[in-house]
Amino acid sequence: MIDINLIRENPEWVKEQLFKRMDTVCFEELLKLDFDKRKLQRQNEDLRAMRNKRSMEIAQLKSAKAAEIQVEAIINLMVKVGEKIAKTDKKINKLEDRIFTILSALPNIPSPEVIPGGKESNRAVKTFGTKPEFTFTPKDHIELCTKLGLIDYERGAKMSGSGTWVYTGMGARLEWALLNYFVDFHIANGYEFIMPPHLLNYESGYAAGQFPKFDDDVFFTNYHKDHKQSRFLLPTSETALINMFRNETIDADKLPIKYFAYSPCYRKEAGGYGSSERGMIRGHQFNKIEMFIFCRSDESAILFNELVSNAEKLVEGLGLHYQTMALAAKDCSSGMAKTYDVELWIPSMNGYKECSSISNATDFQARRANIKTKLMDHVCDGDGCKIVKTTPFVHTLNASGLATSRLLPAIVEQFQNADGTVNVPSALQKYLGGMKLIK
Repeated sequence: MIDINLIRENPEWVKEQLFKRMDTVCFEELLKLDFDKRKLQRQNEDLRAMRNKRSMEIAQLKSAKAAEIQVEAIINLMVKVGEKIAKTDKKINKLEDRIFTILSALPNIPSPEVIPGGKESNRAVKTFGTKPEFTFTPKDHIELCTKLGLIDYERGAKMSGSGTWVYTGMGARLEWALLNYFVDFHIANGYEFIMPPHLLNYESGYAAGQFPKFDDDVFFTNYHKDHKQSRFLLPTSETALINMFRNETIDADKLPIKYFAYSPCYRKEAGGYGSSERGMIRGHQFNKIEMFIFCRSDESAILFNELVSNAEKLVEGLGLHYQTMALAAKDCSSGMAKTYDVELWIPSMNGYKECSSISNATDFQARRANIKTKLMDHVCDGDGCKIVKTTPFVHTLNASGLATSRLLPAIVEQFQNADGTVNVPSALQKYLGGMKLIK
């Protein structure tokens, strides 16, 4: 959520930034509502001050044994003042609800280095390895996984419908090897392992920026017809991790806090499945390790680079060809100020598919989740310098580290042999009893 003070003080600058990712930006209604709300708040403050003053007068009159009729007149007046305050409070609450709704729909302000535009404006910032060249006609991952007994697509569809699959035999072991490889890497890097609940409440979705804009993308349970009273299956561990400190103030000496979490991810994936995204490329359920960081505002840019490096090292450790893309403003998720995608080369698709998305949400999520920290600042003015305690919102960052549903297709396609076997990446062999070849 964007700070209303920022819009109030410099609306034209905020508009200019949001035009990077929005076609139209108008703050006229928002600023009018904000002006009316503050006007009513000042009126109520004056009324409360008067009521407090008159209450003291009543006490003095009673102690002086003033005429009862005089005291009663003041009391009656204060009753009317109280009624007026209550009515005005209701008006203020309605205005605040409308302001909240408008602010909730606004995306984050892009970082200065993020360029405007959509997918067409994304740019590659790094490429690792080269596209594999085959002396034979390569197979796609669906054929390879089926013939090698790694994935059963037909039984997955029979159990659950399209967009699902079943890991079988060596496919299940290969999937688990990938997850173990990720877990060992993050533990060695000093990240704390978290296993979050898979069912979350609406407040968690709001704090993460999932709601209200993207509530159609998740699977809600049906035990309550009102989504706000129901729970939903987490679409990513990020949605859970931001809520670890919801409505809390984190001691500054504990920052940065670095987590990684394992969970299946559940998504509706609105828009359907194109013929180019068959198999495991896009599904309703997939496994993912997610990195998440809480930090001070002056640390987030450096830690963003750390997360990018972590994701890249994991893919490089598997020996896969990939590229890292800096996303343009319109291609970033609405709550993110900056995003890089690590994309794997999928030979059968003759293109790249994202396996990790690394984002800096700045204070956008923390403001929605009300997560702050305590800092000591030096403030200097004409009267000298002094130390002042402040409680700014923290910054949050997240990154896939990694999602498996596109790694397995990339592995079997990039490392396939003419006889239909697949070479096992050396980083995974220790998790597979030393196996070097899937056949």
